[in-house]
Amino acid sequence: MLATDLIKLNNLQLAGKLVSDELLLGIHASKRSGSGTEFEQYRHYEPGDDPRRIDWKLYARTDKHLVRESATESNLQIRFLLDLSGSMNYTEQGVSRLEYAKLLMASLAYLGYRQSDQMSLYALQNGALQTLVPTGKQAFQRILFALQNATASGTWLPKQARFPEFQQKQKELLVMVSDFLQVDDEWLQLIKTVASPRREIVIFQLLGDQETDFNLSGFYRFKDLETDREIEVQAETIKETFQQAVSAYFKKLQEELLLPHVHLIRIKLSEPIAGALKDFLTRRSV
Repeated sequence: MLATDLIKLNNLQLAGKLVSDELLLGIHASKRSGSGTEFEQYRHYEPGDDPRRIDWKLYARTDKHLVRESATESNLQIRFLLDLSGSMNYTEQGVSRLEYAKLLMASLAYLGYRQSDQMSLYALQNGALQTLVPTGKQAFQRILFALQNATASGTWLPKQARFPEFQQKQKELLVMVSDFLQVDDEWLQLIKTVASPRREIVIFQLLGDQETDFNLSGFYRFKDLETDREIEVQAETIKETFQQAVSAYFKKLQEELLLPHVHLIRIKLSEPIAGALKDFLTRRSV
């Protein structure tokens, strides 16, 4: 389903369930006697695992030793990190970046809920890390409530940001959703600050079609959603320069984020959310 259809539901829990069900239809879904339908995933083989649990057919295709893991076995610690700076209010074709981010996170939270994972939610806004939902009972419902009420505004330009919440040593998954557009290298610095051998980081970069393609003509007045600064330009005169700058930025991101256990997934607001989640599961399996 497209984000426009899910937004009309005005119900994050239902939207998350619909997206997750669409994704899991035929993907990693299995029936187990006495336990109903459980989500199943793969993880890399670790010393101490029973070699019989390795999926040898998958090994033949990927040349990777992957172990099947059921919902009851996974019990991950998942931290969701949402960018709430003003640029998340950017909108194309009736879909704002923030609305898309909420739907994406609700769908991921629903998957985590199915797996009985431990979940928490954080936000980045005005140079600070905010704990919206700590790990605990009813985290899934609390995350949905916090997402429903989240608003974006202001800038995020930390000078010496510290994140003590992310200095713990347990194995965990950090899922970050942002436009990942930066003035200097603030987002890259954040990722490098929290990167850890025991922390898998997945970054969903949400972008509009015009932000990447810039297929515009005529005069436009552009407004910076974080600083409110405005500029009026003729699209044709800056199109080539803009496209070159965007291409160079994307290339830099890909090069800088070639870090162990870090995955960058770029999504356009016009793309179905289930497709983005499928990309997410694929990257976590290989």
